[in-house]
Amino acid sequence: MNRLIGKVAVVTGSTQGIGFAVAKRLAAEGAKVVVSSRQEANVKEAVEKLKHLGYQDNIIGTVCHVSKPEDRKRLYEEAFNKFGGIDILVSSAGVNPHIGSTADCPEDKWDKIFDVNVKSSFLLIKEVLPYLKGRNGGSIVNMSSIAGLKPIQEIGAYSVSKSALIAMTKVFANELASLNIRVNCVAPGMIRTLFTEFIFRDKPLQDALVSTIPMGRAGEPSDIEGVTAFLCSDEARYITGETIVVAGGTHSRI
Repeated sequence: MNRLIGKVAVVTGSTQGIGFAVAKRLAAEGAKVVVSSRQEANVKEAVEKLKHLGYQDNIIGTVCHVSKPEDRKRLYEEAFNKFGGIDILVSSAGVNPHIGSTADCPEDKWDKIFDVNVKSSFLLIKEVLPYLKGRNGGSIVNMSSIAGLKPIQEIGAYSVSKSALIAMTKVFANELASLNIRVNCVAPGMIRTLFTEFIFRDKPLQDALVSTIPMGRAGEPSDIEGVTAFLCSDEARYITGETIVVAGGTHSRI
């Protein structure tokens, strides 16, 4: 499919897992893509992988710690200088440094969770707006989690941050609709990535969680890329403010 030819996409947290799968899919659909993450070595490796797949002319990468203003500024400037504009932002970077009781979450870890998962997502949207306005519109996709709709024991602070991201999606969707800028959200369920490796190292925990999934399996990053690409495309031109759960039928309610 070539739904994204002529579009320029910036994807944060995109050197592995869900973010990498999304970047690869957007490139496959014709977009020019800027990949990024905190570690330079990971950025270089991701760019090489994508170029090896045949996307030599439409992939660049840059280091971006989304909590650092100078990194966010460089991310957007490089996209603009290399590709001439920005049409799509996929905000995929996220952290969860605390596993355990929410009441036992240290203040510094709570602050880190909200700094990366919520505040940085807000600033990424705020700072990309001049570029999207310059293209007379665009699409923003925030990567939330089913934990934002159905809080998960042991990752309560993370769940709260992902609920906030869903609310922020709705707020921005309302405010930006008149500018032809759509803002939507994807809420993955249990996806097999480095981020969730603590689950797959614990067989009883893994089995218990999989038992709650009607489709009977954990998801893969490739299960998330298609719906994200759809939301980025003109096929979703009348969709904004929505959160799509991709979780194998897992029940969710906020």
